[in-house]
Amino acid sequence: MKPYQAELIRLQKYLELNKRRMIILFEGRDAAGKGGTIRRVTRYMNEKHYRIVALGKPTEHQKSQWFFQKYVTEFPRGGEVVLFDRSWYNRAVVEPVFGFCTNEEYNDFMRGVTGFEKDLVRQGTVLVKLYFSVTKEEQAKRFERRKTDPLRQWKLSEIDVQAQNRWDDFTRQKYEMLKRTHTNVAPWTIIRSNNKHEARLNVMKIILNTVPYDRGNKKLNYVPEPDVVISGAREKELMDAQLLKLGRFVG
Repeated sequence: MKPYQAELIRLQKYLELNKRRMIILFEGRDAAGKGGTIRRVTRYMNEKHYRIVALGKPTEHQKSQWFFQKYVTEFPRGGEVVLFDRSWYNRAVVEPVFGFCTNEEYNDFMRGVTGFEKDLVRQGTVLVKLYFSVTKEEQAKRFERRKTDPLRQWKLSEIDVQAQNRWDDFTRQKYEMLKRTHTNVAPWTIIRSNNKHEARLNVMKIILNTVPYDRGNKKLNYVPEPDVVISGAREKELMDAQLLKLGRFVG
C-alpha cells in the first residue's frame, strides 16, 4: 500500500496549492471495513490538511436545526480533505431502519439531498461517495471476532447486534438510496469489501483518480479492480435483476 499512500501525500499537496476542497463519504453496513480503510488512507497524510469526522447522536439543539447544518459545519476549507465516517446518509439507511426519523423527515431528505450535493459540487468541492458492501456471512464473522477480541470489543454496539436480523431492511434502504441519490454529478461507488486489503487498496486508487495531480510513480497501476469496485448504477442494475428474477434481493 505504501506507494499509493505516498501518492495520496502528493494529491494533498495538489489540493493545498490549488485551494481545492475534498469530501469523502464512507458509508456501508456495520463491520464493512470503513474505519480500517480510513486509517490506511490517512496514515501518512499531512495531518494539518485532513480531518476525520464521525459525528455522534445529535443533540437536542442539533435536532432543531436544518438537517445538513451539523455536517456543513465540518466541511473542508480550501486545501483540506474531510473524511466522513458515516455522513448525512445516515438518514437514508440507518435512521429509517431503526425508526430514528419520521417518514416525513426521510422523504424530505431524499427529495433535497441531490440538490444539496449538486450545489456543493458546482461550487468546487470534490465529492467522493463510497459504499462498502460485505456479505451477510462475512459480517457475521466480523461481529463474532468483535465479541471475542478484547482489542475490538469496543466496536460492538447495540446497533451492530441487530444488524444481522435487519439485513433485508438495510438492503431495501440501500436500494432506495442508490435509486434516488446516484447522480451524474455525485455518483456512488460500491466497494466489495469482503477482502479488506483489496478494498483499502482500491479505495486509494479511486481517491487518486479524482483530481489531476502530478503523479510521482507513473508505473503504479491506478485502475480499480472491476470485481472490487462497481458503479452505483451497475449495482442498482444487479439489484433490479435480482428483483425481476427472484422477487427479492440476495446478498
